[in-house]
Amino acid sequence: MAVRACGLIIYRRLQSAPSSKVTDGIEYLLLQTSYGTHHWTPPKGHVDPGEDDLQTAFRETQEEAGLQASQLTLVEGYKKELHYPVRGKPKTVIYWLAEMKDCNTEIKLSEEHQAFQWLKLEDACRFAEYEDMQATLKEVHQFLCS
Repeated sequence: MAVRACGLIIYRRLQSAPSSKVTDGIEYLLLQTSYGTHHWTPPKGHVDPGEDDLQTAFRETQEEAGLQASQLTLVEGYKKELHYPVRGKPKTVIYWLAEMKDCNTEIKLSEEHQAFQWLKLEDACRFAEYEDMQATLKEVHQFLCS
C-alpha cells in the first residue's frame, strides 16, 4: 500500500512589489527538515486514521509551521498529486495551494524542521532539489499568474 501524505504550498504576496509585475512579489514558504538530507519542502505529512486529505494538510501546516487555517486562504482550483518511491515503497503526496492572509505572520517551526525561508520562484526551485517539486512550484506560479 502506498504511503499517503498531504500538505500546503504556501505563498505570500509582498506589498512592496511594483504592480506592473504581480509575480515579482510572490514568495513561497519552504521548510528545511532536521533529519536525513535536510531537504527543503512545503509543510506536509502523513494522513492520520479518520482524517481526510485536506484536514491532514491543514493539521501538518499547523504542526510544522505554526500556521492556523484561519491565517490562510485556500486557493480554489489548484490541487497537485505527486507519486514517487521512498525507500522502495510508493508514496503519494497531495498539495493544495494557500495564500497567507498577513504576509508578516510569524512562522513557528516544530522539531521536525531546523529552518524556513520565504523564497521567490527561482530560489525556491533551487532549494527544492527534487524535479517534481520544482515542476510543481513552476506550475503553481503559472497558475497564480494566469
